[in-house]
Order: sequence, then C-alpha cells, then structure tokens
Amino acid sequence: MKPAGNREESLQTEEAKERRCRFCRTPLENTFVDLGVSPLANSYLEPGDLKNMEPFYPLHVYVCRECFLVQLEEMSSPQAIFSDYAYFSSFSESWLEHARRFADMAVGRFNLDESSRVVEIGSNDGYLLRFFMERKIPVLGVEPASNVAEKARERGLETITRFFNSGLARELAEQGKQADLVVGNNVLAHIPSINDLMQGLKTLLRPGGVVSMEFPHLLSLIEQNQFDTIYHEHYSYYSLTTVERIFSAFGLKLYDAELLETHGGSLRIYACREEDAGFERTERVTALLANEESRGLKDLETYRQFAKKVQESKRQILKFMIRAREQNKTICGYGAPAKGNTLLNYCGIGPEFIDYTVDLSPFKQGRYLPGSRIPIYAPERISATRPDYLVILPWNLKQEISAQMAGIRQWGGEFVTLIPEVEVF
Repeated sequence: MKPAGNREESLQTEEAKERRCRFCRTPLENTFVDLGVSPLANSYLEPGDLKNMEPFYPLHVYVCRECFLVQLEEMSSPQAIFSDYAYFSSFSESWLEHARRFADMAVGRFNLDESSRVVEIGSNDGYLLRFFMERKIPVLGVEPASNVAEKARERGLETITRFFNSGLARELAEQGKQADLVVGNNVLAHIPSINDLMQGLKTLLRPGGVVSMEFPHLLSLIEQNQFDTIYHEHYSYYSLTTVERIFSAFGLKLYDAELLETHGGSLRIYACREEDAGFERTERVTALLANEESRGLKDLETYRQFAKKVQESKRQILKFMIRAREQNKTICGYGAPAKGNTLLNYCGIGPEFIDYTVDLSPFKQGRYLPGSRIPIYAPERISATRPDYLVILPWNLKQEISAQMAGIRQWGGEFVTLIPEVEVF
C-alpha cells in the first residue's frame, strides 16, 4: 500500500496535466501564489443577501515555465463577472486626467482626425472615448456590462454591449469599421481567451493602425508585493517579455512601450501589423526587456519566492489590526475596490477589525463587501464617526484620497495603507 503522501503527489500530477497555459498550452505545474478561496471581487452584497451563502472560488495562481505567463484557472466565466459590473471609471478624477492626457497625445502622434476611428475594448462608461468625441473623431466602445455601457450611451457615445472576440472583430471589419487606433486599458487581464483576443485585434486593426494597451506590470506586482491585485476577473498577469511573445505569435509587432505610474506601476504598449513599415522598434522596448531579465522574470525561482513575501505581509497586516484594536482604536476604510476585497478575504479581516468603508460611487453605497461583509457608506460618514485610522484600500489612489480626506487630521485621525507594507501617515 502506497503512503498517503504519494497518493497526494499523484493527484497533483494528474491535476497539472489538466491545467495548461492559456497561451502556449504548456502544463501548469508551478505555483506563483495561493491566496486560498475568495468570492468574486466585484460581487457586492445587498442587505437581503446577508442571510444567504456566498460562492467562494480558489485563488491559486500559476506561472508557465515556457512563456512565463502568470495566470489563474478560469473559475468563473467572463459573463458571470462582467455582464453587470460595479466599477465606473469616471469616479476617479486622477484616472480621468490620465485618459485626457492619453487622448491628447494619441491625436497628435497618430494623426487622428474626423476621418479616423478609435475603438476601445472594455470602454466602461466612456471615460476615455469622450475626449476623442470632443475632437469630432468617430469612436466606438465595446463594453460587456450593460449597466455601465448605458452610461456611455447617455453621453452620446456609440457603444456595443458585447464581449470582444475574433467573431465581433470580423463583423466590424465587414461593416467597414476597422480602427486606426484600438485601445484596451486594463482589459488585457480580463480576457481569458488570449489567443482569440489577439486574432480579434489583428482583424480589427486597419493597415497602418496602432494598438495601444495598458496593463499592470507584473514586475511591479512582484517587487511591490501587490498581491491584492490578484482576483478572479484578472485571469492573467503580464510582463513585457510575455506580451511581446504573444503579440508576435499573431503577426502583431510590439514596437514601443513605456512605464506608467497608474495602478501601482503599469505598462503601455504600442503594436502594429507585422507587415506595416514605418514603425521602428524603440530603445525603450529593448531597455524594458533587458530590465525584466535582469530582475529575474525569466527565472522560475523569482516567481516561486513571491508566496513567502505575501505570507509575511499577511502576518504584518494582522499584527497592526490586532494591536490597534487592543488599544481601543477605531478603524474604517476608504474605498470598496476589488483589490481591497482580495486583501480582506485573504487576511480574514471583517467588521471585527474594520467597522465600515466608504465609497464615492452610489452604486456601491448601501451594499456590503463580498466575503468580509463590511458595510459601505457615503464618505460623509467619516466625519460623523471620526475614526482613529482610515485605511485606504485603493492604495494606487493614495495621494488623491488623502488630499480629499485631509479633514481627518482635525481629530487626530491618521491614514493607513497596507500595500506594499503597513504604513501609517
């Protein structure tokens, strides 16, 4: 009779045969980090839901040994996550300003005018396309969440309520709606069928056109301990090394890239059809790829070490929470972002530590965070209850939020961020 350990190893081996990289189909055998089980990060609860069971799904992340794509298994379909969505981009002033600057740059750099077309995949509430429309440039949004897409239409933005795929791209091309500029901001991670997405981009892109995509940089996630950016709607996590390989496999040339400060460190890439002349690869691409290699992104050991950092972070966060409560300090949150839900559920933090959180979005107010079931109120509640600590859950908006809520200093309140480490300021 074989020892139990051998049976477990055999089961794990069989499971690994079932798991394959969504890009290159290599068996997935190497864990990046295991965050236990968690509800869908944007499945906010209504008061009547509190007596019901919530579905929790494994949040176990793997890294492909062949292409180094970091990825979750598809535990829930995009239809279940995105058909009705609680995130509206226009509620962040800093993100709106980021979008406006991009539009200003793109119009000049790509010579866009009234004869051009800009298509955005995952166009949300029209936060970006509005700036092109103001310049009389034809735009088209593709947004699967009907409640969010409706807000874009109210702004006069043409928006298709569908998931983007190669089939939709063919339809648009047949209708003469190929794009001079295809934009995808923070959407690359949201699409599990990466190969179908790439085929769709190639079909949608007009000869001589450009694809511009922004996504959180895997190197920042690792080095800044941003484990809370891992949740079920983010199926994949990208380095420039991996993205270039994926684009190249579908006849798209990644010719330029730049680092951005958004979302704790993002990449913006520019790609064209492989056959298009006039798009020379920049030195920025070469330098960024070399930097990733020097930081170990082509070494599996770099990925394996990440889990240890995350476990230590959990211990330090809980130490802070326990110590504050033992000192009779009150703790409240600011924001109800998906990343906060990952952190709270992984650390096991609920109303026994954080009394409530607040959010500017009326679509979240009056509801509860998934899993932790912490109530969400309007920001005015902060001044009414005067907490000792205000935990900024969307730490990427730390400066914006601390400026908005500077009034907590009047009663001696302090701000707290928990990523990359616990900081009180």
